[in-house]
Order: sequence, then C-alpha cells, then structure tokens
Amino acid sequence: MGLFTISCNSQENQSTVEKQSIHQFTLMDLNGSSFDMSTLKGKKVMIVNTASKCGLTYQYEILEKLYKKYKSENFVIVGFPANNFLWQEPGTNEDIAKFCLKNYGVTFPMMEKISVKGSDMHPVYQLLTKKNKNGYKDSSVKWNFQKYLINENGYLEKIISPRTKPDDPSVIEWIKT
Repeated sequence: MGLFTISCNSQENQSTVEKQSIHQFTLMDLNGSSFDMSTLKGKKVMIVNTASKCGLTYQYEILEKLYKKYKSENFVIVGFPANNFLWQEPGTNEDIAKFCLKNYGVTFPMMEKISVKGSDMHPVYQLLTKKNKNGYKDSSVKWNFQKYLINENGYLEKIISPRTKPDDPSVIEWIKT
C-alpha cells in the first residue's frame, strides 16, 4: 500500500489518500474455499459483479471466452455474484456455482455471493468505489456486470459500464498493453 497526497487549491485543503491494492484481500469462493487475492500479483484482473437472472447474464459466455483466450497472458476474471439489483441473484452459493457451470461452463474464479452497494457493501467493493481507498475515482455500481479493471500491482485503472461487453475493443486493448 502506498500513500500519496492530492493537492487542492490551498495547503488547508490538502488531503491524504491511501491507494490500496486489491491484493490485500482473502475471500471465500463459491465452493467455500479460501481465495487469496495476493496470488494475482503480476496479473491484470477484471472484477465483475454477476447475476443469474439478469438481462445481461449472457455476458457470462463472453467473460468465459475472454478468460480462456487471455488467461495464459497473465489475465484473470474474478466474479462476484450479488443480489443488489431487482433480486436477480436469489440463489445460494451452491445454486450459483451449478448455474454458472451448467449454462456457461464458467472456469474463472467466482467468489461467494456478496453485496456490492449499500450499508452492507463488501470491503472489496468499498475499495473499488471509494477514491480515498482506490486512489482513482469515486463510483457506484450501476447494475449487474459492471467491470473493474485492475493492473498487475492490484490497483484500479478503469471502470467499464455494465452494458459494455467484456470483449469490447477498449478492454482487449487494456489486456494487451
């Protein structure tokens, strides 16, 4: 974790932002196993909040193709099922795991179901959405399948709209550079 200072118009308005890395987290995956995000050091990471009953659920197929194509080039996708938008992820972790495998052959890491907004927002999403933690910008999760692009050092670099497909040329360019 690195500290840096953001200067405003005057010395009195100076504030310190602690830019935090995603690598600090150890999470639980859909199968109840521990997943240490520090194992992703040196890889570009796409974090995406998912849902099984959303109009954008078809993006699972695109995500899986993208993962298979670029995983040998130090790229990984990490999915976070969430039930924050119109109850579109009502299932248990086991239900979600079965759905993802059966319908889309998902092999990229899928974490346990979490909350991506509100008072019970998961700490990973607190980092992703708060400039004072990510050092990049404040944002909110607009809908299911919003993508956060994390660099090899674990820092947030880009936020991609839910409606933008995972294989959009801007995303592919980011993966390749």
